Amino acid sequence: MTEQRREPLAHLSEVSVDFRAPGGSAFNRARVHALNRADLTIAPGETLGVVGESGCGKSTLVKVLVGLQRPTHGTVSIGGEDIWALSTTRRRQHIGRLVGMVFQDPATSLNRRLTVERIIADPLDVQRWRAAADRRDRVTELMDLVGLPASARDALPGQMSGGQRQRVAIARALALEPALLVADEPTSALDVSVRAQILNLLLDLRTRLGLAMVFVSHDLQTVRRVSDRIVTMYLGRVVEELPAARIENGRHPYTQALFSAAPGLLTPMRPIPLTGPVPSAVNPPSGCPFRTRCWRATDVCATEMPPYATDDADPADRYRCFHPITDPSDLPVQEHA
Repeated sequence: MTEQRREPLAHLSEVSVDFRAPGGSAFNRARVHALNRADLTIAPGETLGVVGESGCGKSTLVKVLVGLQRPTHGTVSIGGEDIWALSTTRRRQHIGRLVGMVFQDPATSLNRRLTVERIIADPLDVQRWRAAADRRDRVTELMDLVGLPASARDALPGQMSGGQRQRVAIARALALEPALLVADEPTSALDVSVRAQILNLLLDLRTRLGLAMVFVSHDLQTVRRVSDRIVTMYLGRVVEELPAARIENGRHPYTQALFSAAPGLLTPMRPIPLTGPVPSAVNPPSGCPFRTRCWRATDVCATEMPPYATDDADPADRYRCFHPITDPSDLPVQEHA
């Protein structure tokens, strides 16, 4: 039986975000191109991983998804609504009920003057969710859901461990039963000993609640574990999108370089060193932005941004490269000392 195609939960179409460059003024029109014509679709119940180096546009993409950043160009649809076509009040209500956000560092994302109960109840109060008694019951339910003891109800964030604070942040994000949970580096600020606990909690909640999730991280092995699909970003552009199970067979040279840098005991890979100048987001190179560091770049790479192409082996893999990796011989030869 043919599976019926589901309507996307979130969709970004040709989304660009530009900022004034640091130190800029009315006379200095230099702009930082933080996001460049990004296209992205998130289906109900799926997990999309987003990977790339610092400064590649991951955080800007997250802000766009949760309505914190208005695009300079393009449209952002959540739950079938173009969110920037809505009034401010309606947009806040719409996104607040459909999208939950878990920030990187719970030490800074939680109000240190509020108790756990008040922090978790905050979205319920803002959205005027049911009666006060129902909100209190909901806080109890959420604390149990994320594994927080009842004794933590009156605690302040400063009295809790990093792992407990992140559980509070997750409970707050789930308060209004969102369909989409956006997690921006949710374990990177935690001790190694508790990262696995929080990661397993997110995986369990995804299954139990049927959540769609956007999981942003620089740790490709972690993203590979939790995701259905992975998006690779470079200098504000989506350069490849492929099933997580095929990440080692990525066609874009940058995806291969990222994967080679990720430690792995089962499938170790020779590291691919990247040489050449790191481009500026203020003055990005012409054509493919990765060409200044790519061992496969030719003159055509400087003429235009490659269009999306698909992999014959898996049409779900789309990439933007004139010279994709199709064979191990396409990888750079390691020089021996």
